[in-house]
Amino acid sequence: MAVKAMGDAPASPRALMTSRRFLPLFITQFLGALNDNLFKNAMVILIVFRLAPQHGAILANVAAGVFILPFFLFSAPAGRLADRLEKSRLITIIKACEIGFMLLGSVGLWRGDLWLLFGVLFLMGLHSSFFGPLKYSILPVHLRARELIAGNALVEAGTFLAILLGTIAGGLLVLGEHGMIWMSVGLVAAAAVGYGASRFIPPAPPSAPGLALDLNIARDGWRLVRDTARDRAVFVPVLGLSLFWMVGATYLSQLPALTRDVIGGDQQVVTLFLTAFSVGIAAGSLLCSRLLAGEVTLRLVPWAGLGMALFTIDLYFACRALPRPGPALMDLAGFLAAPADWRVLADLLLVAISGGVYTVPIYAALQVRARADERSRVIASSNILSALFMVAGAGVTVALLAAGLDVPGVLLVLGIANLMAALGTLGSMRRNDKPVRLG
Repeated sequence: MAVKAMGDAPASPRALMTSRRFLPLFITQFLGALNDNLFKNAMVILIVFRLAPQHGAILANVAAGVFILPFFLFSAPAGRLADRLEKSRLITIIKACEIGFMLLGSVGLWRGDLWLLFGVLFLMGLHSSFFGPLKYSILPVHLRARELIAGNALVEAGTFLAILLGTIAGGLLVLGEHGMIWMSVGLVAAAAVGYGASRFIPPAPPSAPGLALDLNIARDGWRLVRDTARDRAVFVPVLGLSLFWMVGATYLSQLPALTRDVIGGDQQVVTLFLTAFSVGIAAGSLLCSRLLAGEVTLRLVPWAGLGMALFTIDLYFACRALPRPGPALMDLAGFLAAPADWRVLADLLLVAISGGVYTVPIYAALQVRARADERSRVIASSNILSALFMVAGAGVTVALLAAGLDVPGVLLVLGIANLMAALGTLGSMRRNDKPVRLG
């Protein structure tokens, strides 16, 4: 089903960024994503280079698992609360908690206390698992149908730019001169400004005020996913989002090894790749907003999935065409001086742009297709499955590497799997995604 509003032209992203219906939420979610990645990367860098270098690789993977765990445990109650309570007030409470979490995180960084750092990381995952259903389910309350594509595009662009800024800043600040001071000030200030912005989000009345809560979170999570799976119109986009987050997580986790072992680049090249990936997602999201011009339709999704697949497969061949890296790692200037390396960078950028075009209409379709009184729970079930797909993708990646595949080989497997998924959905999307105009 495609949804297109009649009447006025669709709102531009620029217009939304000057509207109180959207700007406070955008600032709130941007700073939340920034803090997640600022703290997480600073913590990992501190562990790897100072606190436990002998166990750094293991603890870095443990950190990723600790952050994802709350999405399994608490997405179901988070979705129920978001449907049951007034959404803007709940967001404000969550952002107030973030200030406390960041104060604790600052203490953990100053003391170098691993237990406290991992505890705060878990709390930040908890914060994100409760905020996620709210930020997506509140958009259809405040935005008109023709504004959903632009709104989701800005949210996705902001999220990945925040990931980029937080990851880079966390790595640069924590080991620098007076790094702990700057980290502490930055973490608490971002949380405080996010809380302040959240107080300007317009009210959003509860959509299911009588909804009961289930204290058995495992049973509730299973029931939530099961109920979502019964509605094909909603569950297909949920699976599409889960696939995207698995692909994105695989790319981000393998970029350092791809850079060092295959390309022979140093940390500057890793930063370039991370920048290309994040900026590409943001650019693709905004491009999607322009291409769809306010129409909520999935017609671009299989084509974008096809783009992700083909450029991933070409990335494999681009890596295979590179000479074997030498003993000394290349810096950014050395990388950019080699013409063959530009193909690798172009493939990575095009994968990311395709990913941005892929995700925006799926989020908008979920918001339109889900019933208003269960929209937050649908988003919560999507978060549960996305977390499951990311963990499964990490497990398959580890298994493939253990079996002898190198990183380009893993990417080839990922590209072929994406290609099959894209080709499998192309025909059905074209047959079933009929435009429906809303007044």
